[in-house]
Amino acid sequence: MAEREPRAGYPLAPADGYGRSDEETGRSLSDEERRQKRKKWALYIIAFVIFQTGVIVFFSMTVMKFRTPKFRVRSATSFDTFDVQSSSFNVRMNAQLGVKNTNFGPYKYGNSTILFYYRGTQVGSAIIPKSKANFRRTKKVNVAVDLVAPTLPSNSELASDVTSGILPLTSTSRLTGKIEIMFIFKKKRSINMNCTMDLNITAKQLQNIQCK
Repeated sequence: MAEREPRAGYPLAPADGYGRSDEETGRSLSDEERRQKRKKWALYIIAFVIFQTGVIVFFSMTVMKFRTPKFRVRSATSFDTFDVQSSSFNVRMNAQLGVKNTNFGPYKYGNSTILFYYRGTQVGSAIIPKSKANFRRTKKVNVAVDLVAPTLPSNSELASDVTSGILPLTSTSRLTGKIEIMFIFKKKRSINMNCTMDLNITAKQLQNIQCK
């Protein structure tokens, strides 16, 4: 019996029936991997942008923010002269002032003067030399002040203050200077001092110092 020949028009199936499907599967897997990589990179970029934004906000709110320093009378360490009468007084005190700088850069200020008053009458002054308060530090300034009231009016309250043992004093001053951050950013700042205090005659101490 003669062998049948295969009919024309019907191509033979490939030896490996899964060849085409494997190629398609590999191609789809490769596309999926690329999509996953793109997603990861997008997430990395978003996270980096958020981080950078946070850093910028932090710097602008803390490091790059200019704050006005504080200037005040801190104490009087000693008295070289202490002569208080019912109608006059002559006191030489060694006072310590403080310039508190909370900025992330130094505050440089020029020469100034501090004035002391007894019930509205100027009784003393001192020169404040130019200097600087380093960043996040308090600059301590020592000055010698002569508080002198040779003769006050007869109706003054000095006699009653001497009897009570307390002389009420006030001090005023003004510093003008610049804050410098990162050696690049500079801004002018002026500080006004307005302090009240009590000079304890018996204890020879400066007490109840309050500054605005």
